[in-house]
Amino acid sequence: MKIIVLIGSGGSGKSTLARQLSDKLKLNVYHLDPLFWKPNWVSVPRNEQREVQKELVEKEEWIIDGNYGATIDIRLESADTIIFLDVHRTICVYRAFMRLVQSRNKIRPDMGEGCKERLDFGFLKWIWNYRKTKRPGILKKLEQLSINLS
Repeated sequence: MKIIVLIGSGGSGKSTLARQLSDKLKLNVYHLDPLFWKPNWVSVPRNEQREVQKELVEKEEWIIDGNYGATIDIRLESADTIIFLDVHRTICVYRAFMRLVQSRNKIRPDMGEGCKERLDFGFLKWIWNYRKTKRPGILKKLEQLSINLS
């Protein structure tokens, strides 16, 4: 367990678990959000996201926390351990709300510089629909990976 991917809905606990694993395993954590968001929530272009991830997965040891479905294959195919936090949506919404309250007017270390904590309708909708819209594709990718390893 030296090359770890953490995926799951917003509010599922990816960043918290990444920090805990980092402390225990003495591995560097790379949170994708600060790498892929410029100040004021301006997204980094997808081709740049792919290049950053290709560089990250070439390292000998790492923990990468984040979803980014368009580039997830880069991480999944490189990992020796994949942790999918499949947490119920009500818990994720609650945690996202609590994170907003606790991080008010602060920038979390797992967020991009100049990106204040926010909880808008689009993000809530993404969390609420994650199980229906994102989870099936993730499970399919994980199943394909397990078949290829057999």
